[in-house]
Amino acid sequence: MKSYPSINGEFLKGVPVYVFDKLDGNNIRAEWSRKHKRFIKFGSRNVLIAEDDPILGRSIPLLIEKYEKSLTDLYRKEQFEEVVCFFEYYGKNSFAGQHDLNDEQTVTLFDINVYKHGMMPPNEFTKLHINVETPHILHVGNFTKQIEEQVKNGSLDGMTFEGCVCKTIKPIKNGYPCSMWKVKNIAWIQKVKEFCKGNVDLEKQLL
Repeated sequence: MKSYPSINGEFLKGVPVYVFDKLDGNNIRAEWSRKHKRFIKFGSRNVLIAEDDPILGRSIPLLIEKYEKSLTDLYRKEQFEEVVCFFEYYGKNSFAGQHDLNDEQTVTLFDINVYKHGMMPPNEFTKLHINVETPHILHVGNFTKQIEEQVKNGSLDGMTFEGCVCKTIKPIKNGYPCSMWKVKNIAWIQKVKEFCKGNVDLEKQLL
């Protein structure tokens, strides 16, 4: 099952992008199959998981209940054979991949990889999934210095605490993701540093 690509692109000037709210949780994968008409595999960013996983396993019934029927109808209509769907698993008090197990959790679809087509560009993704929940679009167009500063100080309208993810609309290089980069809220970064208490390795992992 495909893993989500690393978001390590550099900020590009003068390039139209979709700016999505960055939800603060864990990356969860689910492979949908036309043959089976349902999700057949589940995973975290790097390993497969099942419902008996004490933390991330809780995401599986959530995404099945919230998305399986609607995405099955949609992807069958599009005649997709297989799709790896990428979700964020989080709750009101989730932070840097840590969850309050007494909290009510949810999942939100934020990207898909279509068999033989690869990752779907953001403009096509948002159009296709207009009737299902996806992260808020904070801006479409050039990513200006003003918008960058609003993300960093947490004042951009519609964003939650962590920051944003920018995705180019048209290919910059061969393949997709063309270019993706994250901009983080400075207050979120400071909270991570306080949480890590000088553990540099953990800090690099979370940031």
